Amino acid sequence: MANSTFADQEFLEYLVKSLVDHPEDVKIDRTVDERGVFLVLHVNAADMGQVVGRKGVTAIAIRSLLKIVGIKNNARVNFKIAEPEGGTHEPRPVDENSRTGEPIEEN
Repeated sequence: MANSTFADQEFLEYLVKSLVDHPEDVKIDRTVDERGVFLVLHVNAADMGQVVGRKGVTAIAIRSLLKIVGIKNNARVNFKIAEPEGGTHEPRPVDENSRTGEPIEEN
C-alpha cells in the first residue's frame, strides 16, 4: 500500500479488495472537514453485491470496523458506497444535508 494514504483509507482498500472479484476497480476518495473523515468507495458494478452483502450486513460491518479504526486514530470516520456506472439499482432520494447519503425517511 502506498505511503501517501491514511490508515482508514488503507484499511478500507485492503478489506474491499479482499472481498471483490475486480480489485483493480476499487477506488477510494477521502475528504476531511470539521465533521471528520469521509470516505467514498467506488467498485465495479459486478462487485456491489459482495460489498453491500445480504440485507446490507457486509456494508454495516465495514462501517463498524472503520469506526474502530477512526477511534484508534482519534478521528470520526464515515463512508458511503458510490453507485457505480452501469449499475442496475435505481438511485434512492437522499437527504442533501447528510454526508452519509442516507435515504430520505418516508412517512
